[in-house]
Amino acid sequence: MEEAAVFKNKPLVAPTAKLAQQAPLSVLEASRLLESARNDPLSYWEDIAEELFWYSGWNHTLEGELGNFRYFAGGLSNVSVNCVDRHLSQHANKVAIFYEREDGLREVWSYRQLSAEVNRFAAAMRAMGIAKGDRVAIYMSNIPEVFAVIQACYRIGAIYSVSFAGFSAEAVHDRLLDSQPRLVVVADGSLRRGKVVPLKETLDQALEGIGSVEKVVVVPRLEGSRVVDHPVPMTEGRDVFYADFVAGFGPEFPAEPIEANEPGFIIYTSGTTSKPKGLVHSGIGFLTGAYANVKWALNLQPDDVYWCTADVGWLTFPIFALVGGLAHGATLVAYEGAVDIPNPGRFYEVLGRYRVNKLFTAPTLLRMLRRAGDSYLEHTQDLELISLVGEPLDPETFYWTKDKLGGGQVFVNNTYGQTETGTAWASALVGLTPTKPGSCGHTLPGYVPEVVDEQGLPVGVGELGYLTLKEPFPSLARTIWNNPERYHQTYLSRFSGRYFTADAAAFDEDGQLWVTSRVDDVINVAGHRIGTMELEAALTNHPAVSEAAVVGLPDPIKGSVPLAFVILRAGQQKSSELETELSEQIAQTVGSYARPQRVIISSTFPRTRSGKIMRRLLRDLMVEGQVSGDVSALENPEAIENLRAELGSPTK
Repeated sequence: MEEAAVFKNKPLVAPTAKLAQQAPLSVLEASRLLESARNDPLSYWEDIAEELFWYSGWNHTLEGELGNFRYFAGGLSNVSVNCVDRHLSQHANKVAIFYEREDGLREVWSYRQLSAEVNRFAAAMRAMGIAKGDRVAIYMSNIPEVFAVIQACYRIGAIYSVSFAGFSAEAVHDRLLDSQPRLVVVADGSLRRGKVVPLKETLDQALEGIGSVEKVVVVPRLEGSRVVDHPVPMTEGRDVFYADFVAGFGPEFPAEPIEANEPGFIIYTSGTTSKPKGLVHSGIGFLTGAYANVKWALNLQPDDVYWCTADVGWLTFPIFALVGGLAHGATLVAYEGAVDIPNPGRFYEVLGRYRVNKLFTAPTLLRMLRRAGDSYLEHTQDLELISLVGEPLDPETFYWTKDKLGGGQVFVNNTYGQTETGTAWASALVGLTPTKPGSCGHTLPGYVPEVVDEQGLPVGVGELGYLTLKEPFPSLARTIWNNPERYHQTYLSRFSGRYFTADAAAFDEDGQLWVTSRVDDVINVAGHRIGTMELEAALTNHPAVSEAAVVGLPDPIKGSVPLAFVILRAGQQKSSELETELSEQIAQTVGSYARPQRVIISSTFPRTRSGKIMRRLLRDLMVEGQVSGDVSALENPEAIENLRAELGSPTK
């Protein structure tokens, strides 16, 4: 296997003094914890679970193996009790949610208010006949009611599924057809970049041909917005407004004890060529993993104000806010809309308004802020920690963030996880362990990863290979809804006895994880296997470049060759000389064999709502002249036409 060059000469960056003071353990205790969890992950997960509320304990910590396992078998608990109820005795009036929308609308919900709304909605669902195992579909953005509805589903054991507010009617229809919900909860609309996103109208189209839905609850959120009057289409006998649905129900309703392995929710991931996969997570298993993830990757303190910028339709938000954050009694910021409207200064205004001191976001947002320049930069003096997930973080953006935000007192914690794993399982133990610019931190306690070669044999330190996980853990997705065969084929067939992440990665000599690309994105150039991250990092280290995306194109001689796309920083001018200079940058940094066929300076990239660059679509455009496969996660479809125009590609 090729030795990964991406982490060479990258120094360890120690925790800041302030975060070290907040740490729940000493450095020596943390070292012992990591060692003991490596040797005995089951005992670690038992210790974590015992920090949560249980109606009754479990019979066995782990039964079975990957593909068919049960964690905390027989144990009874409830997610909503752990996320809401257990904070009421001492913190009922503490702020749970600071909500803000891009047009300026703001609300504040306390834990007491959140509890009341959760219980009212749970009671209303039960009165309708919704019971444990019934499906509830949710089509809303980051509004306070989405917290209440999801926690209410957990309270009675209903299985929920969230479709994010950027989905088309076709994408929503596919998910409804697969999950067959009895109830759908939808906002009348959302605001994004100054425009109304007509969620209810889109849902009405998506519901055509879906016979399982008995009722649609509509949350009116556009009232009072500075938009043109937007009447809500309502179907008599099926549709009901939120206030009418919960009318007459009080602020208390008993929670249902739920067995630890019962399904909690379905979350759909985009496929490459086939329909999205409905991954099934157990409610209590996910809670356990998310609680531990927040404990180590954020180490929230009682007075922290914490903002997770992700969309509720992306699993980062449930992990780090809706479940993991609330389980720690956090004060959360929930923002609806684009954080750079009317300009990038809006992001900084929100930081300052709520005195946010801990942030969880995506590298894409940091690159956007860096590209916008430092003229907007303010209100970051309270920032202590920025944790990230979603894509590799280039070292240039790492250092810009570290040096510019928070007056140089911010710890930048890039993490790694997947929708399937239900957690970002690689991370620093915040305040206790170091990181490196561009790395994903080290393995958190309770996980047993290994990088292997084509034959499934472990590779050496520093060697690029296939990232796998050898042992089950509570938050790992248990199956694919209605398609267990696809689950086994996708995740367990490539390497026997291992969960296959489909990511190319390496561990360095300090135990830091470097995820270089999706396996499909590894470029094999004349026998050299190159992860796209290495090439993209070389480009973003150039002072003119804000973002980069590299794909591989078929080549009759070399097998494949890299093709690079870049977006320039503000004030930089496009030129053929700059393209040549950037191509040379890769050759000098990585090697002459990695020189791209071409560097294309672009104005935009196709992205998911979470900000990930959809490299597959860039490759499709260059090879086929059009995009194919599942594009339901694409937030900005106009990017495809813009790229076609910039490339001079014909529309097919």
